[in-house]
Amino acid sequence: MTKLDKRIYLILMVAITISGFIVICTFGQSLHRQRLAMKISENPPELPAVECVVREYNGRIGVFKGESAKPYRIIDYDFSLLSEYDREQLTEGIVIESDKELQQFIEDIAT
Repeated sequence: MTKLDKRIYLILMVAITISGFIVICTFGQSLHRQRLAMKISENPPELPAVECVVREYNGRIGVFKGESAKPYRIIDYDFSLLSEYDREQLTEGIVIESDKELQQFIEDIAT
């Protein structure tokens, strides 16, 4: 095997490794979006007693109680770093029914 053959072999192996990494990451993001979509679709459009609504607030993520215009909590995560789907959902607002769901939402967004 000459130096040129070794170099070509190494370049191909690096390309295959990078391609595999990209495919795995893309698959993971797809699963994350599907899981979030299922979670959102499980909530009926109108709930009689809303625990809180999570939506975009000044470039961050705000947690609003009831019909309040001012969030009672701001999640310090840059809104622009989210996927297009997540930004769209947060622009419309996501209903969260319990503190446990809110904590899970925050963990999902951070990962």
